[in-house]
Amino acid sequence: MSDSYPPPDPNVTPWSGPPAPQQGGYPPYGQPSPQPYYGTPPPPDTSNKGLIIGLVAGAVVVILAICGAGIGILLAYDNDEPARDTSSTPTPGTGSTPGTGTVPTPGQADPPNNNNAMTARYSSDLANACDGSPILNAAPYNGPAGAKAYTFSNNPDRPTSWSSTYVPSDKSYYAKGADFQKVSVVGCLSFDEGSQGAPKKCQYKDKAEKQVTVDYVSSRYTLTFHAARTAEKIGDGGTVTAPTNRCPSFISYDRNTMRAYATPDSGTIEAALDRFLS
Repeated sequence: MSDSYPPPDPNVTPWSGPPAPQQGGYPPYGQPSPQPYYGTPPPPDTSNKGLIIGLVAGAVVVILAICGAGIGILLAYDNDEPARDTSSTPTPGTGSTPGTGTVPTPGQADPPNNNNAMTARYSSDLANACDGSPILNAAPYNGPAGAKAYTFSNNPDRPTSWSSTYVPSDKSYYAKGADFQKVSVVGCLSFDEGSQGAPKKCQYKDKAEKQVTVDYVSSRYTLTFHAARTAEKIGDGGTVTAPTNRCPSFISYDRNTMRAYATPDSGTIEAALDRFLS
């Protein structure tokens, strides 16, 4: 049996000690490892140059924005129209308080001093001119030519209650109920106190078909003409009778007194309107 040994290491010479460390390897055992040197870091930059630049830039933007607003305001008011005078110049016709003037609505009268002035909503409202109330939205009276007219008569039992009376529809002064704002003349037939005649006995049947007797009374009225818009009297129409020559086919009576008053004569009203508005 023969002894066999491994071949000698070419990197080791007999008794030459351990092999030298390779480049980039660890240091030999027992020697400290050198610490890497990075140098002293530079101190932090405490300069405010960036902040100052940012603030300056922001201020420039704000200044430009303000300038832009100023330019916009100047452009908005830089026109050919003169500036409005906001001093306390009184509005004409309204005393010394500025800006309190009332501008009349087209088709209406100037604001009246009469507390009873009113704006008509229906044709029957024009009867208020007979009681002295100006009708603000009535047509102005500029003379008889082209004037439109309504007539009303009061009730002997209720003097302040007015009812529409006859106006011939074939006349130029006739106006439909819907055209009340075109009316400039109101004829007022006022009952003459103490003018009642002897009653005429008229026979009728009531709603229960019971026979009743109604005292049908004649009387007289005084006709006056008024400007609807101002309620001022502008003419006289004379006396209009309310005859009871025959009993009417239809009658409205007071059930307490069993009395009814005749209506003013339509022919006399027409003749008075013709004279005044011709």
